[in-house]
Amino acid sequence: MLLIMLQAICFVFIRPLSKSTYRKINRQLAELLWLELVWIFDWWAGVQIKVFTDPETFRLMGKEHALVMCNHRSDIDWLVGWVLAQRSGCLGSALAVMKKSSKFLPVIGWSMWFSEYLFLERNWAMDENTLKSGLQRLKDFPRPFWLALFVEGTRFTQAKLLAAQEYAASQGLPIPRNVLIPRTKGFVSAVSNMRSFAPAIYDITLAIPKSSPPPTILNLFKGKSSVVHVHIKRHLMKELPETDDGVAQWCKDIFVAKDALLDKHMADDTFSAQELQDNGRSKKSLVVVTSWACLLIFGALKFLQWSSLLSSWRGIAFTVSGLAVVTVLMHILIRSSQSERSTPAKVAPAKTKNEGKPSETGDDKQH
Repeated sequence: MLLIMLQAICFVFIRPLSKSTYRKINRQLAELLWLELVWIFDWWAGVQIKVFTDPETFRLMGKEHALVMCNHRSDIDWLVGWVLAQRSGCLGSALAVMKKSSKFLPVIGWSMWFSEYLFLERNWAMDENTLKSGLQRLKDFPRPFWLALFVEGTRFTQAKLLAAQEYAASQGLPIPRNVLIPRTKGFVSAVSNMRSFAPAIYDITLAIPKSSPPPTILNLFKGKSSVVHVHIKRHLMKELPETDDGVAQWCKDIFVAKDALLDKHMADDTFSAQELQDNGRSKKSLVVVTSWACLLIFGALKFLQWSSLLSSWRGIAFTVSGLAVVTVLMHILIRSSQSERSTPAKVAPAKTKNEGKPSETGDDKQH
């Protein structure tokens, strides 16, 4: 909460005077907060990330503005992105397009709002201008940033896959097997508004090896390890089509290729066509969390010594209440991120080419 309070103070008193200075300070504050979740991922649960990409892409990661498009498989895709950003040196400037309700998540959601994440209603009529203005504000961002966009619009589940397959069959489209049909309006808007200042698109494909349990927020807090395979392909923004329709079709083609890539991963249990890069976990999160823990323990002991809080029933009740609040907040975070609780895809079977199309103005807009 201390870091959130500092972010709020900087937002109120520094941002009106200098947006660039605010962003530089907020980047450090956000990173200090988010490193706590990175520590849970890297050191508490010991989740392994194996990165498959070419050496040039690996070298440029964290050194340039980039639009990141990724399949949306699990509860922790966003956290995988944070870990990759931290290892690439740009965690504090990692951004995403998310559903509006995410900004109300205790602590994490508030920090995202102060860090200029883009929050949408999932209604294109309302979101078009919000997305455009938010993207335009990134033109003068002082450090290299990643902007993540989940163009499937919702997390992958078997029920959503069946609905997407039914729709694709009715429309004569390629039948997806491992991904959902991308909703392209947000992606087209992102490309249109970012062409002039973001040189690259990172096409990221996440997959879980057969021998690994699926990573979830709950498993992370339980300390259960997992393995995540990450395939990264860099595309130059200037090589994309110039027209909106062309960009939309490019996005659809990328997901057809992503589907085939996931088929091959299922067969080989690896992304064998790309080199495995050395992307080992950083000690920075371990140092930060250890420092925070020592500071909090020292402060708590001094406070208890000064206040004699545990010497009365009232003090004990106050302490238990505080622990209960923390428990409830963690429970809210876990429940809000579970895949089975994500908004279901509103895809209905179509009788004609113009009926039953997955709505890009409904609840499954980009997040």
